[in-house]
Amino acid sequence: MIRHIFTNSFGILISRILGFIRDLLTASILGANIYSDIFFVAFKLPNLFRRIFAEGAFTQSFIPSYAKTNHKIQFSTILFSQFLIFIIILSLIVTLFSTLITKVIAIGFDTSTIDLAAPLVAICFYYLPLIFIVTFLAALLQYKNHFSTTAFSTSLLNISLITSLLLTANLEKYDIAYYLSWAVIIGGILQVIVHLIAIKKFKIKFLTKSIKKSKNTFKESKFYNQFYLAVFGSSSAHIAAFLDTWLASFLVSGTISYLYYANRVFQLPLALFAIATSIALFPTIAKALKHDNEDKALQILKKSFYILSILLITASLIGIIFNNFIVELLFLRGAFTQIDADNTALILSMYLIGLVPFGISKIFSLWLYSKHQQGKAAKITAISLGWNIVLSLIFIIPFQAAGLAFASTLSGFILLHLTLKEFGYKKFKSRIL
Repeated sequence: MIRHIFTNSFGILISRILGFIRDLLTASILGANIYSDIFFVAFKLPNLFRRIFAEGAFTQSFIPSYAKTNHKIQFSTILFSQFLIFIIILSLIVTLFSTLITKVIAIGFDTSTIDLAAPLVAICFYYLPLIFIVTFLAALLQYKNHFSTTAFSTSLLNISLITSLLLTANLEKYDIAYYLSWAVIIGGILQVIVHLIAIKKFKIKFLTKSIKKSKNTFKESKFYNQFYLAVFGSSSAHIAAFLDTWLASFLVSGTISYLYYANRVFQLPLALFAIATSIALFPTIAKALKHDNEDKALQILKKSFYILSILLITASLIGIIFNNFIVELLFLRGAFTQIDADNTALILSMYLIGLVPFGISKIFSLWLYSKHQQGKAAKITAISLGWNIVLSLIFIIPFQAAGLAFASTLSGFILLHLTLKEFGYKKFKSRIL
């Protein structure tokens, strides 16, 4: 178990280091302006889906259902085909109506800015079918307790974006953003390739022509009922960040970029510790509860809780104390000014206050998903997001972007409270503390 957590953490660390190099170059070459804003908006929607798919909903619904069925190859064939067809059709719709979609996700942009962003939105959205394939194959590999390919593969996306930035640095800023969008697609293709290689290495068969006999089995698994609820239930932090971007489009130019850069720093410890731990824990907890071995599941959860709490508290304190130093070290160069750094550092501190509740919620939500209680997880997320919207509207006028980040943090505390309440505070005190 510790080995799997370490593998995930190390892979995520490498990817995030490359991600920070990418962000460093983006800040230096594009700065914090309308051109960086339109690229971040274009990449925001597929990236939101990536995080929901890869770090939550699909895997949390797939692994318990896959483990339960006696027709694994047929089950995976039906699921893969249905999802891929739907996502490809959705991508084509986004291409046809890219201007309308851009208006929806960046409602505060004026007409000329929307016209600039729409082609990039259309291009970047094709990352979604690629990342679904990656997530599907990754779930199969996780079931076989192989984590390294997925952990390290995100680096390929960052390498693709870094290469694009270096090759186009002397072009017009809009052209740089345009080629960055195509680099997103290339990165997705590379991720698919390495996962296919791993699937072949482990001799995992997931497609077959014989699916007629297992159609009833697939319906009986009620996968989609669990998945729809898991989509909502596992995505609180990501939807909160998306709402921040949506509201920030009403604020001054560069605000979306400030939120993006600050959230990127915030996501490092969240991914490195909380997400890496939850990915490694989930198959083990799901299998333990499937075999009615609750004591084993609670024992694993207890160890993870203490280790994760120490790591997240330490990361929060370091990040808040050295917020300006971190932002200046990473981004203060080229087109990214001192004012940009100061604004980003303040937002970073607001996000980091919520690191512990968002991180701890991540592992305790595994208990709900392993017990097929996606509905309860979705209800918890709905309440926390409702509070997030209310608090964002209250704080956006007096505190601007920092108020949006703080509203997101407060919703994280609400999320943790509701998750522990559902898990059971009595059980938490007697079996975890």
